Amino acid sequence: MRILVMGAGAVGAYFGGRLAATGRDVTFLVREGRAAQLRRTGLRIFDEYGDLTLPPERLRLLTAQQLGAWRETFDLIVVSTKAYSLAAAMEDFAPAVGAETMVLPLLNGMRHLEALQARFGASAVLGGTTYIVADLDGEGAVHSMTALHDLNFGELDRRVTARIQALETTLRGAGFEVRLRPDVLATMWQKWTMLASAGAINCLLRAPIGAAVSAPGGRETARAVMLECETIAAANGYPAEDVAQQLATEQRLLNPGSTLTTSMYRDMQRGLRVESDHILGDLVERGRRHGVAAPLLRAAYAQLSVYASSLSDSGTR
Repeated sequence: MRILVMGAGAVGAYFGGRLAATGRDVTFLVREGRAAQLRRTGLRIFDEYGDLTLPPERLRLLTAQQLGAWRETFDLIVVSTKAYSLAAAMEDFAPAVGAETMVLPLLNGMRHLEALQARFGASAVLGGTTYIVADLDGEGAVHSMTALHDLNFGELDRRVTARIQALETTLRGAGFEVRLRPDVLATMWQKWTMLASAGAINCLLRAPIGAAVSAPGGRETARAVMLECETIAAANGYPAEDVAQQLATEQRLLNPGSTLTTSMYRDMQRGLRVESDHILGDLVERGRRHGVAAPLLRAAYAQLSVYASSLSDSGTR
């Protein structure tokens, strides 16, 4: 199976790098700057399951200009960009989409599904999400910060098709957890509510989870944020189904010893663009359509919107 990984940020580089290291046919579609960096340093991954370095000569790299000129098509396109970069990403990888291509997005939230289906057709698009806490350092190496490294995927219509089984076979044994989900939308909603909860707690209280819940009123605020997210998910047809999973989420987000931060919070701390519209704004809107009041989520989204506006005013990208 020929695989194109759109982007080589923390998520794309981790999963794409692990696949490439085990002999899968992987090509990375990257910007010129990232391509130059990878040609200098190779692709490096640091995590508790074993560090990995793919030297430059073992990396297949394409830029959008090269892909557009060659018009190669792929069996699978893994989309791992930030949600605010999706429109540009679709333009870049469009020449790689053939009649049988599967598009597997690993973006946060849910709104990207509509955009991808509108551009490439409903049948081309899979559902997918990851559980991983990873970031790039200043030299472009990937650092995985927890034991999580799960890749979840499935057909959006809940069928277990021949192509999805073939994809499962391709992904297995590459050094991360692979989970074929018959109801992948339920998994995506579960991830979204957890991520939105953590992001709102981080950004409202301006601290990692442990420090936030240890502050006076912090634990109660965190619980209230989680309840808002869970209520919106339930109103949209995806209530929490697994008690054990719910307890595990509470343990992660109410643990006074936790150093957990979301990428949205880390990006804000660095003065970078954030995915607030896709993680919080869209969730608040989906709640509003069902009459769900979410004052804490709305406050977190307002705060991040002010921050995003300040970036635009200063010309920051």
